[in-house]
Amino acid sequence: MSTTEEPKAAVPEPVPEYVTKCRLSIPDAVRIPLASSTALFIGLTLGVSQGIKTAGMRFRAEHAHKLPATKIGWYFYHKSKNYNSIWGGAKEGARMGAKISFWTTAIFGIEHMFDAYRGTADIFNTVTACVTVSGAFSLWNRFSLPMAARTTKAALAVGLAYGGLQDLAGIVRGRPIGYAEFIKRHVGGYKNPADENQKERVI
Repeated sequence: MSTTEEPKAAVPEPVPEYVTKCRLSIPDAVRIPLASSTALFIGLTLGVSQGIKTAGMRFRAEHAHKLPATKIGWYFYHKSKNYNSIWGGAKEGARMGAKISFWTTAIFGIEHMFDAYRGTADIFNTVTACVTVSGAFSLWNRFSLPMAARTTKAALAVGLAYGGLQDLAGIVRGRPIGYAEFIKRHVGGYKNPADENQKERVI
């Protein structure tokens, strides 16, 4: 009589919860600060570049009527111009970086707030966040109605594009999307991959 034991079936590794429940499979505690930091870096880079150029042009315009006539005079002229350009770039970089980071954090924060309130993370929350922040941005900058309308249209387009990409990535990862689940349930014969993975882990 054989006493060999049958090989046990391999137990699938548990899937981290954030993979199927969080946007882009990144925990919110990481995703929002990451977005803010990225926006700060981009704004800082663009601001420094623009600030250096603007400060240099301003310096040349302010001193166009009193150009130096000696070699030492030109040395101090360029030294002063470089100092003013660097200082102007640093100020503009800090200003633009903080500005872009603030509005980006507002978008992601409002998006997360609607995710928690509605109990689902989908494109509608992203669009709502983008349009809400665009309205606040227009009021803050006192845009005219036509300019505010153009800003809202741009925010709507960004929200649809970014929210759609997040939903597409979520569907591929098995994250339940409210409207997608509704459509698939009515089509029939659909099984949520996340539910199947959960059943396998239980078994």
